[in-house]
Amino acid sequence: MDNFRSMALPNTSLLLVLQMCALAWQAWALVDLRMEDTIEVSMDNSTEIPCLYTFTEEPKMVMVQWFVREREGHRVRISYSDLTMQKVDEDTSYSNRISVRSNSDGETLTIHDVKLADEREFFCQVSGLSAGNGEGRTFLKVFDPPEPPVIEGVLSGVSVSGDSPLKIASCETREGFPKPNITWYRDHIPIHPTSGLANVVTLVTKESSGLYTVQSELHYKVTKEVKDAHFSCEVSYFVPGAVRTLKSKDINITVHYRTTSVEIWKESPEGSVKEGDTVEIRCQGDGNPPAPIIFNREQSDVELDSSQGLLVLKEVSRADSGVYECHSLDVDEVVDTLQLTVHYLDPAVVVPKDSEVMLKGESLTATCNALSSLETSTVWFKNGTVVGRGHIMHLQDATFDTAGQYDCEVTVPSLPGLLTSGSVHIIVQGAPQIKDADREIKLTEKVGGWVNLSCEVRGYPRPAITWSITGSQSQSWREVDKRETEDQVHSVVMLKVTTHTVAVCNSTNDFGIETKTYSIRSIPFSQTPTARKTSADNSGVIIVVIIVSILLLAVLGSVFYFLYKKGKLPCGRSGKQEITKEKTNKDDIVVEMKAKKTEESMLLKSANGEKKPPNDQNSTLSS
Repeated sequence: MDNFRSMALPNTSLLLVLQMCALAWQAWALVDLRMEDTIEVSMDNSTEIPCLYTFTEEPKMVMVQWFVREREGHRVRISYSDLTMQKVDEDTSYSNRISVRSNSDGETLTIHDVKLADEREFFCQVSGLSAGNGEGRTFLKVFDPPEPPVIEGVLSGVSVSGDSPLKIASCETREGFPKPNITWYRDHIPIHPTSGLANVVTLVTKESSGLYTVQSELHYKVTKEVKDAHFSCEVSYFVPGAVRTLKSKDINITVHYRTTSVEIWKESPEGSVKEGDTVEIRCQGDGNPPAPIIFNREQSDVELDSSQGLLVLKEVSRADSGVYECHSLDVDEVVDTLQLTVHYLDPAVVVPKDSEVMLKGESLTATCNALSSLETSTVWFKNGTVVGRGHIMHLQDATFDTAGQYDCEVTVPSLPGLLTSGSVHIIVQGAPQIKDADREIKLTEKVGGWVNLSCEVRGYPRPAITWSITGSQSQSWREVDKRETEDQVHSVVMLKVTTHTVAVCNSTNDFGIETKTYSIRSIPFSQTPTARKTSADNSGVIIVVIIVSILLLAVLGSVFYFLYKKGKLPCGRSGKQEITKEKTNKDDIVVEMKAKKTEESMLLKSANGEKKPPNDQNSTLSS
């Protein structure tokens, strides 16, 4: 219009131009052309742009041309069609990416493999010659979703700030179109820029491809509580007909702050502590990063050896009881304390100590005590059997069975593992006491048989035992077993019974004497009639032999005497003397034979059970 105003046209010429414009407007008005104002499409997809038209009168020919507006502002035709032909213009950016389809009510332009540069105006120009002309346009809007957002906290961490916010995290999304937006969240609640509290710095970069990369930094006022917060960022972007979002992961911010409090506790062992345990004490401050921890005893400046907030006390004793302190190295004023109590149980003290001598019938009170930091329990044992409970044990009317070792065991019921023990040895003095001494033991045994006689005696001092055997020969018995303890003696003798016998066990010590008597009645061996007959026959044979021998000697003596009187012997005087000696020998022989006969008769009578041995033997064996 400015150009029209600047032209100095004559009035007639101006009128002619106005008439021509009116006629052109009238011609254009004869075509009804419809196109969408905007069509949205995702990049790399295909899209269709319809161009619909109608004429008020039937045109003789219709020409349709498609144009695009270049970025410089001018138009470039990309397609042409009429009744005789349809073609895509060559040497344009759409030569290989578009197609045109005609139908009864218009044409449709299809664009394949949509690029970001395709976001522009597309024109459809229709000419029906005398039937009229028309033109429409559609703006093609292209979308490309960005990559998911990447969030990152400040790697080195941030310290608690004063009044001004500090950068705590960054968020980036790449290659989106149109430009995406980034929103920050704390614990899933949007963060709005607030003076002195939060500020967002955004950097938008348009890549050579035409896509946008958006970087956002969150500046936040850091307090100690921020360490527990979760931060995230969200990207919102446009797609055809909608808006979509992509959310990042949640992150925690590493916040550095000084220690404001420390806590100390006993980590092991669980429950009460006893002497000998290994104790671990842990101390931890709330600062970040954790400051070194120092341990010491209350009212002591001596630093205890520890490592990474752990104090180890090995094999503790009661001396380790007390108050332990810990504090952070960055703040000395922040201290926490722990009362450690080490429980103990001293060795048991038994009264009387070691051993005690009692007389039979006496009474004794024994005590067993152990000093402890807790209540104790005492049990008395003898030979593994419980004989009493409590610190005091009463022994009354002592007997030899009372003697022996008594063990006391002291424990702490509330703290298993604390245990101590002691013992006392009880000795009971008294006269010997023989088992079964109150009655005479009568036995019966065959002659020649063996019997075992035992004598078991108790007493203190240990008694001495002697055996007195009356009736059997001294060589017919012997002691075969003897066992002794502190206050007991057990003696066993083996006795061969040859006649009625009385055996006495004599037991003596400094306090008296006691005896035990065995009465053994002997029984002769029973003999059968055949056996007695054989014995009598044998005796007769022996007598006959003796008589024959005497008769032969008498005959020989008579012969020698007769020859001597007749002088028939060749020997002289000396010979007479020899004969005399021979006679003497004869008499001796006769006497000897008689003695043998008498002894043999006695043996026979004894064998037949008619006569007993003439003498009894008495003997004594001491032990």
